[in-house]
Amino acid sequence: MRKVILAFSTLALTGLPLWAQADTVTIAALGDSLTQGYGLPPEDGFVAQLDRWLAAEGADVALINAGVSGDTTAGGLSRVGWTLTPEVDAMIVALGGNDLLRGLPPEDARQNLAGVLEAAQQADVEVLLIGMQAPGNFGADYKAAFDAIYPALAAQYDTLLLDSFFAGLSDSGMPADPARRREFFQADGIHPNSEGVARIVDAVGPMVLELVARAEENAGG
Repeated sequence: MRKVILAFSTLALTGLPLWAQADTVTIAALGDSLTQGYGLPPEDGFVAQLDRWLAAEGADVALINAGVSGDTTAGGLSRVGWTLTPEVDAMIVALGGNDLLRGLPPEDARQNLAGVLEAAQQADVEVLLIGMQAPGNFGADYKAAFDAIYPALAAQYDTLLLDSFFAGLSDSGMPADPARRREFFQADGIHPNSEGVARIVDAVGPMVLELVARAEENAGG
């Protein structure tokens, strides 16, 4: 087994449950406010709901919430080193939304995400990369360049890929109907409410089970 049971001090620092055993697959969710659970009670956030979804599927998983509100891809890159602590077997990477809100250059986002995936590869950690789609207000060229980042990096680094964090809300990712957006989002129209998160988790969950299987295979190898 590649991973070992950690000492109490390490567990306390990382927030990993003390009951987690060596066979438990530990997954760090590296992201921004969407991962962190902005505007929601802790039990309704993305990581908490995903944890319950995985438990209901019988998966032996310990999730670490490494979401930081306001984080860009550059912020994720700056802290990926200390996110990949020795007990981490796999990582969910969901970054890019704040790059889009600020209109940051797609080439910078791509370089930052490549750095995150390189760090995971060096740490022998499996990854599920979750994409973001640019709105049209920055122009067609910006949208095409940004949207292409995630599939290209997933192919380059052999990661699992979910095209959109919002895949569970509509076929195209984000609901086009403003009324539907109000139904699944908080008042800001950006962050999902509890029901929106539940639908997002329903779409993400099967991919996370694939991630768990990859991590278990990697550990066994």
